[in-house]
Amino acid sequence: MSYDHQSPQSAQSYPFPQVFLVDGSGGPQHSGQQPNLVPCWSFPPAQDRARSRGKSRGCMGVSPGLALIVLMLFLLVFVALGFEAYQINNMQAELREMKTVKPVTEFDTPQKQIAHEPETTREEKKDRPAAHVMGRIEIEKFPQTLRWEPRVGRAFTSGSVAYRFEDGGLQLNESGLYHVYSRVELIFKDCSPSSSFVHSVFVRRAGRSSPLNLMEAHRAGFCSQQQGHAWTTESYLASALQLQESDRVFVNVSHPLYLSHSHYANFFGLYKI
Repeated sequence: MSYDHQSPQSAQSYPFPQVFLVDGSGGPQHSGQQPNLVPCWSFPPAQDRARSRGKSRGCMGVSPGLALIVLMLFLLVFVALGFEAYQINNMQAELREMKTVKPVTEFDTPQKQIAHEPETTREEKKDRPAAHVMGRIEIEKFPQTLRWEPRVGRAFTSGSVAYRFEDGGLQLNESGLYHVYSRVELIFKDCSPSSSFVHSVFVRRAGRSSPLNLMEAHRAGFCSQQQGHAWTTESYLASALQLQESDRVFVNVSHPLYLSHSHYANFFGLYKI
């Protein structure tokens, strides 16, 4: 058995345990024959390995990066749980509100959809002072104060308003604020630049000898430059007027011969506001 001795200086430079090679024969070996050597690796002590691993780990052996990821996951879970609790709370509040609302039966639904009006409101509308008369087609006489048809098409009179067949006026039996309107359509067969007409609405009132003009329109320059051609024009008047009981309202046209023969082209009406 042979021993490889090392100097004290070299032994102090290596903190690891020393390794010895022993031959099997136990006798001295010759320098010409190399012994069968087995490679041996030296490992650091267990304390040093544990110390080096501890330096790369954080608290409780967990790295800081992994701890941060776990913390973020916990935060996401808590946020999701809080949002779900908020949604559930809102749904419970809506359910409580639905329980407090009176349920709508199938008998109540048609009334809400149709908007059924009380009988008193319909009666008030039926008795409301109003009138709408259509133009009458004249064949022989063409008075400037127009006559009307109170029962043709959509013509009607209601409430305290009456149509006067003798003079074409609408008579009021109730004072108040009224919306008065009138439209006329004229057809000029031989239209020229000098063609014109006047459309007016006036009232005859008790205690006044002359009529009171309410609205008036002067129309001119509506024909083309080419003379001898037919031309159609119209005039519309409307206003809110304060009228009195027993007033009679009329419509006047300066050229009644040119009035259109269409019932719906000429009309006159009023209603109480």
